[in-house]
Amino acid sequence: MFAPAIYRDHVRKDEQRPIETGSRAAYLYWTDGETDAPMVAFDQGGFPTLHRRPMAAWGRRRIRSGVDMQEIGLQTRFWNDWNASAREHAVHDVSLRQAEVVTGWLDRLEIRDAAILEAGCGSGWFCNHLSRYGSVTATDLSDEVLARASRRMPHIRFVPGDFMHLDFGAEKFDVVVTLEVLSHVEEQAAFVRKLADHLRPGGYLMMATQNRYVLENFNNVPPPATGQIRRWVDKGELRNLLENNFVVTELFTVSPKANKGLMRVVNSSRLNEPIRFLFGNRVERLKERLGFGWTIMALARK
Repeated sequence: MFAPAIYRDHVRKDEQRPIETGSRAAYLYWTDGETDAPMVAFDQGGFPTLHRRPMAAWGRRRIRSGVDMQEIGLQTRFWNDWNASAREHAVHDVSLRQAEVVTGWLDRLEIRDAAILEAGCGSGWFCNHLSRYGSVTATDLSDEVLARASRRMPHIRFVPGDFMHLDFGAEKFDVVVTLEVLSHVEEQAAFVRKLADHLRPGGYLMMATQNRYVLENFNNVPPPATGQIRRWVDKGELRNLLENNFVVTELFTVSPKANKGLMRVVNSSRLNEPIRFLFGNRVERLKERLGFGWTIMALARK
């Protein structure tokens, strides 16, 4: 979430401000009023320190526990490493299929000159595509990866940090896109509410998330790594999460994938390549409609 190398020259250890909040110590931090991004770095001992900027007015004060900040630090480290290795130089076919669906929605809805927010943009691989439809603001925990992305794509506004503690303003965006982020969020209902808060009335949410039914029943997936939250949902659970804040207009699965059991054979390239040659993508699309896709896609309107 934070980039100590950026802040270290501006932070003194005597600016640490531990305060007691019941049973454990926490740290008071300041925000910059525009993005609500915490001006905090970590010293060599791993303790958060305040970073003061010469601004006329400060934003709200907040309190986050030292434990929470340590957890965010672990998540940041994981996603910096994962995005650098898995998304910065290549994009998997599952992600490309998600992008195909989202751009299809944008085209069909005739979205143009829109204000677009991508929450959890990873390496920023999709941002350039989204910029064809308007101005793009993109955020992710992967601060190191976003620093490189901002040099490659200066026309995109990249904001590193914990999305749940960044304030992009109420009802500022026409479209919010979030791909495979929900399952890595601790408080999913709060995450969905925040997505809705940033959307203008009538705005669109375009979401992709892992399909719990398929991943649990037809795939062997390694256990989560340190710093990786994993909370998959199925189609019913996703609909329930969204309907508190949105009208769900489309909900379906894409990208049938399996590496165990009968579905491994059904989805094997050896079987599907000749089928695709004869019938195109019709069989693949049938499996998606039947709910056997790796990803759940949701289009919803505020």
